[in-house]
Amino acid sequence: MLTYLLRRLMLMFPTLLGITLVVFVVMAASPGGISAESLVEGQNLDPEAKQEIIAYYNRRYGLDDPAWLQYLRWLNNVSPVGFTFDDENELSGFSFFKGSNLGKSFYYGRPVTDLLSERVPITVLLNVLSIPIVYLFALLVGVRAAVERGRSFDVSSGMVMLGLWSVPTMLAGVLLIGFFANKQYWHWFPTAGLSDRVALDQVFLPHWSNLWDVGLMFLLVTLGAGVFLAMANADRRLRMGFIGICWTVLGVAMVWQLPETGRSLIHWLLIPGTLALLSTWLASSDYRLLRQFGFLTTGLLVGLLLTVYWMQGEWLRGFILDRIWHLVLPVLCLSYGGLAALAKLTRTSVLENLLSDYARTARAKGLAESAVLWRHVFRNSLLPLITVAASLLPSLLAGSIIVESIFSIEGMGKLAVEAVKGRDRELVLSITLISGLLTLLGYLLADFLYALADPRVSYD
Repeated sequence: MLTYLLRRLMLMFPTLLGITLVVFVVMAASPGGISAESLVEGQNLDPEAKQEIIAYYNRRYGLDDPAWLQYLRWLNNVSPVGFTFDDENELSGFSFFKGSNLGKSFYYGRPVTDLLSERVPITVLLNVLSIPIVYLFALLVGVRAAVERGRSFDVSSGMVMLGLWSVPTMLAGVLLIGFFANKQYWHWFPTAGLSDRVALDQVFLPHWSNLWDVGLMFLLVTLGAGVFLAMANADRRLRMGFIGICWTVLGVAMVWQLPETGRSLIHWLLIPGTLALLSTWLASSDYRLLRQFGFLTTGLLVGLLLTVYWMQGEWLRGFILDRIWHLVLPVLCLSYGGLAALAKLTRTSVLENLLSDYARTARAKGLAESAVLWRHVFRNSLLPLITVAASLLPSLLAGSIIVESIFSIEGMGKLAVEAVKGRDRELVLSITLISGLLTLLGYLLADFLYALADPRVSYD
């Protein structure tokens, strides 16, 4: 196994070399290429000033050199081992410890390393929040749909997942902003950014001016969670009626939050009716875990709403709650597509193994259905999921380009778009290098997980 890992790590270097070479060739072969003239194109400059800027770019970045020489110079700068140059850009020697330098951005006029150190944590934060949501709900829905093949949960969840997968991310982001961040509807969330300017000067944790409000919040949230969890295990008709009434009241409150010009008879009937219908469907489900999660979420929401209504003093969100408040819509927009696709894949994989010969043999030996599912079937069903997981991080990085552009988040996705539009050679190649490295590491991790999930897989 160790030999295989070392061999794969060694193969990463020529692979990354090929990836960056292809991207550089495409940039050089595009109209205008990588030249100083393309960087100043469209700027209203005097001819003398334009020539001076072109001469500076050529002198600073060597853009008047042949394309192959530009690529080799960039490759030498990125490599920790290579040739060194003096202040006049003349060859001064060779060093094994010169260090890696990603260069300076044409578009921003700043070191690429500084830009990446600012933008990468933001995109990583979005993905770290999105990936657990995607896998948790996809596994819960997919496994249950496979177990209840052809029943109501399988059919309804399949329709919902297909509908979610069919909605483009761009449309979903615009709709979320239009309805839940718009003053004409529900201005519950911010439209852009990751934090308010005021929150940067506030304390990290929330702060209340009245200690009674803190106790009230814990009391109501705990009471709401306990009552709703108890109702989740109550009689079917009782829990359906209870949750239906609660969401009808919440729907009426939502309509009441609309501006007076936005309220109509359709809103009064459609919103409470839809929420009541969906909640009663959830309450009628035999899937206990999903039902408890829905009731628990509703109980926490009711407790928080009652706390806000009865609160006597003032409070500050603080930095952490303000960041969470800004992340709700972007994370939701980034997660739903992968959740839907992975849930359908999980269903197919689990269903295929449930009908296999070894599963029937395990049942014939007297094993309980839960033991057959989780000890045997689920482990063998992980292989397709591991394959998808290998490309999940690069795909989320690509998906974050759309999300970050819609919600005006200064992350890697938006940085990549600006780099391509600005013909920023240093930045484009650096982002390509990072994306390629993430992809290769994802595939390497997938190969390692194959061996853990399936004993038949061996790399010795």
